[in-house]
Amino acid sequence: MFNSIDQLVEAAVTQEKSIADVMISQEMEVTGRSYLDVYKDMERNLEVMESAVEEGIGGVTSTTGLTGMDAVKMQKYIDSGKGLSGDLTLYAIAHAVSTNEVNAAMGKICATPTAGSAGVVPGVLFAMKEKHDVSREDMVKFLFTSGAFGFVVANNASISGAAGGCQAEVGSASAMAAAALVEMAGGTPAMSAHGFAIALKNMLGLVCDPVAGLVEVPCVKRNAAGASNALTAADMSLAGIESRIPADEVLEAMYKIGLTMPSALRETGRGGLAGTPTGQRLKQEIFGGQ
Repeated sequence: MFNSIDQLVEAAVTQEKSIADVMISQEMEVTGRSYLDVYKDMERNLEVMESAVEEGIGGVTSTTGLTGMDAVKMQKYIDSGKGLSGDLTLYAIAHAVSTNEVNAAMGKICATPTAGSAGVVPGVLFAMKEKHDVSREDMVKFLFTSGAFGFVVANNASISGAAGGCQAEVGSASAMAAAALVEMAGGTPAMSAHGFAIALKNMLGLVCDPVAGLVEVPCVKRNAAGASNALTAADMSLAGIESRIPADEVLEAMYKIGLTMPSALRETGRGGLAGTPTGQRLKQEIFGGQ
């Protein structure tokens, strides 16, 4: 049983397993289920993610009208060949946005680790599917690896915007995706930990300030930023760049930052972008005098 990122990396090294397989073994031990049962559960999560990505790229709009159709615009931009960031990043953005637009439209998504941050992990994963030769098994294992890191986050810090700000949601998701991407690309368990740390460091202090209290603005676009950040952190780690602050200490820093964050910046819809004149006007238009 691992409870920290250090323990997770150590288990992978000493057992000569991937982080994904360490996570599967722990799940088998805790639940008493077989490898196949645990694997198939995660495969179903992958199918939900795939459906959400496809639905969003096809075009959805939320009931409020605050969000929708941006994934379609992004896909058209990719198809135009005029993109500046490279196709992998652009696909990650498109798939992250599409997933969160489906969430905002009350569609079915897989929380990774939350609904508000559900676009980051599939955004990165399905971008890899678009641009690289990855098998279905590779994709399922990617989710187990991201889940292993998410398990540590949930048990040592927070994955709740209300408790720790958006750093705990999109920040955690970005770090999880970075770690999993490093392993998918052939990096060592230690490199995955550095990828996690670099990604999370980049998002420390990120506030949760949803306009009108809805998981739409700025959440959808923050998922795009989280996916982009994950790719950057993964590439840095794979290049041999290390985080000077160990991953577990970065996680502890995030937790402490969340504790000191004002309540107005923790999902209450009162501060940050939600408190701007436009944010307040949109709230009034949606809810009236309520």
